[in-house]
Amino acid sequence: MLIIQKGIKSLHLARAGLLLACLVSTVGGQRAAWPTLPFSAGEELVYQTEFNKALLRGVDVAEFHFRVNADPAGSENGAARDAARLRLVADAVSKGFFAKLFRINIHEHIESTIANDIFTPLRTTRLDEQGKRVRIAEAGFDHQARKVTWTERDPTHPQPPTTTTIDFQEPIQDLLSAIYFLRTKKLTVGESLTVPLTDSGRFVNVQVAVVERKRMNSALGRVTAVRIQPAIFGENALVKRAGTLSIWITDDNRRIPIKAQLKVEIGTFDIKLKRVIDSSLNQAR
Repeated sequence: MLIIQKGIKSLHLARAGLLLACLVSTVGGQRAAWPTLPFSAGEELVYQTEFNKALLRGVDVAEFHFRVNADPAGSENGAARDAARLRLVADAVSKGFFAKLFRINIHEHIESTIANDIFTPLRTTRLDEQGKRVRIAEAGFDHQARKVTWTERDPTHPQPPTTTTIDFQEPIQDLLSAIYFLRTKKLTVGESLTVPLTDSGRFVNVQVAVVERKRMNSALGRVTAVRIQPAIFGENALVKRAGTLSIWITDDNRRIPIKAQLKVEIGTFDIKLKRVIDSSLNQAR
């Protein structure tokens, strides 16, 4: 049972690796109209996660999908803020060695509705499935009152949901929106950034270091990438355990995360871009 629990936690750490690492901040409180984004509705990024430790090398454990959709709640006939919405969608699914060894399938589905004009979340939903265990969490952001309300429930039981309301600072991000928020920024080696982040009824300020710029191979070919290291591990951090996390993002107009590496006590998780699908351009790489 302990091995299974460690395996489940490890998969969530790997998922968190890509969802938590891509964090930056804007000029404090700035709410001007957002510039042209480096992504649009129709883009999908697919990642493969491998586990490495001792003799176990390149063991396939999970796959991630990140998609950008037009939000159906937004309307060209509605308010400008509503018309500018995007819906970000992420799925993390256990597979291969992990699913066979622990005989359990894990699926996490996250959606974040974004106000595109100021790039901040309006609503977040998350479905967490671990075998028979199911949890649904939702967050509603009140940007006038600067409060976010989180609710969590078990759809298989009739108990009322648990609710938590917390104050936040602007600009705020959730786990998923932070990835795409990063892609709107030009990162410079030597910068140290702070991002206010909320998740599951908690608020934390995550420190991010921009470490280096280098040429490397990827699913996109030979590219120049910037490596960042977010401080997500520690007693008062998002993950209360020891570990390190690095993320490489292309240093070009699209700013695509091409790789993440998560090192924890049980081993190393390598999360690599497998392919890019852009239906708006009718092409895949």
